[in-house]
Amino acid sequence: MSGLQLLGGPGEPLVSRETALILGGARIGLCPDAAHTALGAWPEQILPARLLGTAAASWQEVWQCPHPCRAGQHDGLVWRRSGDILYGVINLDEAEFAHRELPPLQAATESAYRRIFALLAAEQLPELWRVWNYFAAINAETHGLERYRQFNSGRQAAFIACQAALSGKVPAACALGIAHGPLSIAFMAGKTAATPVENPRQVSAYFYPAAYGPKSPTFSRAVLVHPPGQEILFISGTASILGHQTVHAGDVAAQTEESLNNILAVLAEANRQAHSTPFQARELCYRAYVRHAADQPRVARVLTAVLGAADICYVEADVCRSDLLVEIEATGIHRT
Repeated sequence: MSGLQLLGGPGEPLVSRETALILGGARIGLCPDAAHTALGAWPEQILPARLLGTAAASWQEVWQCPHPCRAGQHDGLVWRRSGDILYGVINLDEAEFAHRELPPLQAATESAYRRIFALLAAEQLPELWRVWNYFAAINAETHGLERYRQFNSGRQAAFIACQAALSGKVPAACALGIAHGPLSIAFMAGKTAATPVENPRQVSAYFYPAAYGPKSPTFSRAVLVHPPGQEILFISGTASILGHQTVHAGDVAAQTEESLNNILAVLAEANRQAHSTPFQARELCYRAYVRHAADQPRVARVLTAVLGAADICYVEADVCRSDLLVEIEATGIHRT
């Protein structure tokens, strides 16, 4: 193996070989044992969300690397590092922030991101590449503001406090709602800067108008990153948005088609800047988040018609806007 590999699939753990070569990963599902499987062996983001379109109780993803990892903990973060690449996970209970002046989710988010930036500074790996954010009740309104907007305010406050860019050079990311659990954030970072990729069909998220909240979301539509000998494409959570507006409200098939059109547009822009051979839509690994479980067959039909037998994990989750029914993210790896 000459570089990072992303391994994913349903059911039992994917790896039984040397755990020193596992950088980190995620486990999705409602399996009672999921929260304890491989706990402590490597940083693993546990998502208590229902898998759709499969009889498996859980889905595991791991990042396998060619060299043994160095592991550590830092202010609630669990992380592993291989060479100049780091993967970490932090889970924060909002109840611990209940007595702050800010809404608990906003305070927890700011605290989590401040800790992430502090770790990256300590490890001299300043470039945040990709972030996966999950928390409960994403569309609920508390403290006079939708919780997703609270999250955006906390995230942006941390970026400002840590002197990180708010536009352009920002990581790929997703933010989804799950039924219960802490604020859970997984991230990958490195020494070399990512190349941000935007979608010509959409307003960049960090330039959204104030109608979408007091602070804009801080993420790129995608990024290209370059570990030694490789090029990795991270496509952020992508939904049925043109410009900055939701389209096809109430029609999950049309929203899926529009989301896929946006992914294809991002893919084309990424290939303009790629150092490797062009990325193909059918070779990417996908997560498709579906708000209503009953909609999964319709989502799958649309995706399969275009993507064929691509690797797709379907997850029941709430999307960042209440009128969005599906969100799709993707990852690809090439040699250079």
